[in-house]
Amino acid sequence: MDNYDNIQSPNLSNDSIEEKKNHFRQYKSGVNEAICNHYRNLRKNQTLEYNLNIRKKFENREKVKMTLWDAIQKLNFFVDVSDPDIELSNIHHLFQSAEKAREDGKSTWFQLTCLLHDLGKIMYLWGSDEDGTSISNQWGIVGDTFIVGCKIPNSVVYPEFNITNPDMRHPIYSTELGIYKKGCGLSNTLCSWGHDEFLYQTLMNPLNENKLPEEALYMIRYHSLYPWHSRGEYNMLEDSKDIDMYEFVSEFNKYDLYSKENKPINLNDQKTISHYTNIFNKYFPSGVIYL
Repeated sequence: MDNYDNIQSPNLSNDSIEEKKNHFRQYKSGVNEAICNHYRNLRKNQTLEYNLNIRKKFENREKVKMTLWDAIQKLNFFVDVSDPDIELSNIHHLFQSAEKAREDGKSTWFQLTCLLHDLGKIMYLWGSDEDGTSISNQWGIVGDTFIVGCKIPNSVVYPEFNITNPDMRHPIYSTELGIYKKGCGLSNTLCSWGHDEFLYQTLMNPLNENKLPEEALYMIRYHSLYPWHSRGEYNMLEDSKDIDMYEFVSEFNKYDLYSKENKPINLNDQKTISHYTNIFNKYFPSGVIYL
């Protein structure tokens, strides 16, 4: 049985991690205009009202049954426009992340979480340009998330775009706590909509009976909430559960971020496919996922 409490550090020295920090997530130096425009649109359009409406849209949509590989292969057609660190389609990043976790001897649930964490980007199949959930307009799918209904912190990337969000001119939504109460817990807030929340809600659907531990679900739901796990924001909203789960989200971030490279994965490696199929079937006994 996997040990959910024994999370090992990746096989990276502190010096190596610090060195990598200087090369990853560089949004100002040499970043193309598409990334800047993406965040401009994201910050302007991700309001509380938008988030309430987009959740209804995807919640009410009829779910589609897929095998793990049917779903993952859909990401071979999706390139994350917000990511300055990799130019390959997203399917390669999923395997890079999972294989790094496997190399470091992580538990099978951790490996599977790495493989699944960006699967929510598949929402482009049912998305539209108008609400930012298409391949052409991705501001409702990808990019760092933040909590809506309260002040957007200045530690986000491109903070100069914060003022363009109409909520930042609202007398309540623009305050530190906004519509929330101190210590309410992140699970009682609304993160800006994206693939994280889409996949989390998908996995919580009764159709998707699974055995993933709570740590995995937290890692999926909050891995793009960089203001929280990497900038120390939203402490006033945390509850004890968030504090306990923080180390898992932070640990996962190393595998999400520092595994990226512009080197394609061999997508026809049957041993690798078999390895992850067996793990998926262990945590998803039905062998399918409803998206």
